[in-house]
Amino acid sequence: MTDAIDPATIVTMDRSGRLVLPKAIRDEAGIRPGAPLRIRVRDGHIEIEPQYEPIQSVERHGMQVMERTEPGEALTADQVRRTTRALREGRSK
Repeated sequence: MTDAIDPATIVTMDRSGRLVLPKAIRDEAGIRPGAPLRIRVRDGHIEIEPQYEPIQSVERHGMQVMERTEPGEALTADQVRRTTRALREGRSK
């Protein structure tokens, strides 16, 4: 049953199974180009969410630095900038 008031956006999947997430939705969800996404089916619904890097802020030599909480590749400069920006935005709210 469809709710007539539901503000959901309708998109169409192409023959290869691809779909485009509208920019407004990407922006609201904080999804950037190249970002890893977690996709799963739960109770008959498809859920898509950003897969954030497993990092934490720790103090090293009197400075706050970001480090991974799990073994893996080094963070890119872009990942560090995005995380720093998100932390700063979170403090200002």
